[in-house]
Amino acid sequence: MIVKYGGNAMKSVELRRAVAGEIAALRSGMPVVVVHGGGPVIERELARRGITSEFRNGLRVTSPEAMDAIEMALAQLNKQLSQDVGGAVGLLGRDSELLVAEVQDPALGRVGRVTRVNTGLLRALLGAGITPVVGCVALGPDGEALNVNADTAAGAVAGALGEGIVFLTDVDGVYRAYPDPDSLAPHLTRAEAEAGMAAGWIAGGMIPKVRAALDALDAGAPFAVIASGTNPGVLAAAVRGEAGTRVTP
Repeated sequence: MIVKYGGNAMKSVELRRAVAGEIAALRSGMPVVVVHGGGPVIERELARRGITSEFRNGLRVTSPEAMDAIEMALAQLNKQLSQDVGGAVGLLGRDSELLVAEVQDPALGRVGRVTRVNTGLLRALLGAGITPVVGCVALGPDGEALNVNADTAAGAVAGALGEGIVFLTDVDGVYRAYPDPDSLAPHLTRAEAEAGMAAGWIAGGMIPKVRAALDALDAGAPFAVIASGTNPGVLAAAVRGEAGTRVTP
């Protein structure tokens, strides 16, 4: 199972450690790869350096100065998460060419799109009983770091390994009539998800999450689940199909 662990599941040390404990528990039944972002820690480091954040279509415009701050913040968080999970090793995408990327759009600066995943490294670690914890910094064509959106990085890893993925976020899943709790969709096919975005009941911040799930399916993942990282027991429930919204081909 691939677990995308994002900023919304890291809003406090207590929540971060609770989610890490669930990842460790899930690992007792199956191999797990964790892919993480780190919006809150990145924002703090950028602010400390006096670098202003700018987003276009949900992606952070990344200057070389911002890239340096992002990589440093993610490297520190990566080691903290690895320690929280236990039995894990923290890696950034530049380690052993784990994530190789191309520049996504020159207007965004050092923002990348993953083109290759070193699955051999991940499988070797999993075979040794070690959980890889991967920060979303990739190796660019010039040998320098590229900032990669954590959702798309996690989807690329899931697709390359051909495994299912859980995207942890701050909502319980996809709603057909948000915020009516009875409208939570436990399952969506690709066609239903595409229709929902076209009709407008999948809107706003849910669109990039659903798009990341569909991209993971495109890359080869058999399913993707969008679920709340703030709910206790969510990972085990998601594996059983009892939490979040499961998106399938």
